[in-house]
Amino acid sequence: MTDSIRVVIVDDHDMLRKGIATMLYATDDLTLVGEASSGSEAIEMCAKLKPDVVLIDLMMPEMDGVTAIQNIHVNQPQIRIVVLSSFAEPDLIKSALKAGASGYVLKNISAEKLANAVRMAKQDIAPLSPEVMNQMFHPKDSSTQFNLTTREQEILSLLTDGFSNSEIAYRLSISQFTVKNHVSTIYTKLGVGNRTEAVRIAVQNNLV
Repeated sequence: MTDSIRVVIVDDHDMLRKGIATMLYATDDLTLVGEASSGSEAIEMCAKLKPDVVLIDLMMPEMDGVTAIQNIHVNQPQIRIVVLSSFAEPDLIKSALKAGASGYVLKNISAEKLANAVRMAKQDIAPLSPEVMNQMFHPKDSSTQFNLTTREQEILSLLTDGFSNSEIAYRLSISQFTVKNHVSTIYTKLGVGNRTEAVRIAVQNNLV
């Protein structure tokens, strides 16, 4: 299809890329032309494939999304870049848009709305999730935006200090099972999948 919008997905999580790919395959006017798992791969892929729209995460190994966005925008200004992130933090939003991103949507977006975001970007309309717009105009303090309870903040602090689940259980006089449940909830609220990512987000947002 000659008028199909050519899309590149950039995210270090295989399952998320596969989910987006499935959506693209099922949408007639969108075509997946490439997948990258890091910012450096994204830069190379964009230079080679010259897609219409790039969907990119910000938190990736080797090279972060903002750096990749800036490079792609400078060298391939015709490419529209839409951030697909778990975080609606004012600093991240501002950094991404300043680097050259055309839009910023959250990963909880529906497939239909994500497809529309790609179409909007191609038409030079900035797609922004409601949460992102709210943060841009009514930013919240980072200490409260993740909605962590006092106990979760306490456990996150101990995680950041390097304590294991069993050590945390001993220090707080609770069971390891309870600690495990709290840690799982913390991961969900922070939008991460492991301890290393949780610690990074905690430090970046002054949560501990």
